[in-house]
Amino acid sequence: MSSLTAVLYGALIVYLGGWFMGYWMGNFALLLFILTLVTMVYWLAERLRFRPAREAAAAQLEAQAASRRAELAKMGIEKVDGDVAEARRKVLAQPWWLDWTAGLFPVIVVVFVLRSFLFEPFKIPSGSMIPTLLVGDLILVNKFHYGIRLPVINKKIVQNNDPQRGDVVVFRYPVDPRVDYIKRVVGLPGDEVSYLNKQLTINNKPVPTSPLPDFYDEDSLRYAQQFSEKLGAVEHRILIDKDRPSFIPGNHVFPNSSACRYSAEGVSCKVPEGHYFVMGDNRDNSQDSRYWGFVPDQNIVGKAFFVWMNFGNLSRIGSFH
Repeated sequence: MSSLTAVLYGALIVYLGGWFMGYWMGNFALLLFILTLVTMVYWLAERLRFRPAREAAAAQLEAQAASRRAELAKMGIEKVDGDVAEARRKVLAQPWWLDWTAGLFPVIVVVFVLRSFLFEPFKIPSGSMIPTLLVGDLILVNKFHYGIRLPVINKKIVQNNDPQRGDVVVFRYPVDPRVDYIKRVVGLPGDEVSYLNKQLTINNKPVPTSPLPDFYDEDSLRYAQQFSEKLGAVEHRILIDKDRPSFIPGNHVFPNSSACRYSAEGVSCKVPEGHYFVMGDNRDNSQDSRYWGFVPDQNIVGKAFFVWMNFGNLSRIGSFH
């Protein structure tokens, strides 16, 4: 078993090393699921076989020591060398390969349950959600707000709330579901969403906005026009870059792309059933539904709601809309 455990740990190190070096794309949810299963097998084996065997060996050791002492006592020898307690402790001790498998199972299973069904942490890698979320923000995502989904395959088994306009959601990128994206829900199933000349319109009604002081982006060292926007019941901030076009044409072929119409002014789309139209708050610096299409409901991971850490700016910690 020690050799098998060494091989498993070696495979884990190779997998994590290749993932870190960029040789392949990892799947943390799958990895955590496999680790939970493997450590559970070791944990059960420890409870049902290995620990009872060690306890039986320790009991036999004590019985043999007691028998030996009794025999020596009959011969008038009262003082006997040997520390049975120390020998018993060594017999009962877990070997390293159980300590690093069965011993880790309780921790891994708690992390697996929390991450799969309750809350999952993410790191913001890009500036597409500025000013709401900054690069380096570490956020929490509510995994049960939109329903309970099976881990790894992300299949919904219990329905809860539906995504609403203004929600900030994490989802599996439709182009490559191995990658997680974060955007704001703008259009619900059946909505007509237009972004023309930097004005967002939903069902032929302009989304209310009001100007705010310009936002200074410390990464790009530039100022951007900042507005307060109200989507449904959610009021949040967006950025507009007056020097960039409303829309950058490209090859916009994706599932249900026939529901979108493109022009020099921007794009208009009819959101299909079971799908959502999402956009970044940094409107002119975001690759979103305008470019790669709609987000299917089955791709949604959860609702982002809290910044739990930003090592460069502790004042970022707190909830957001």
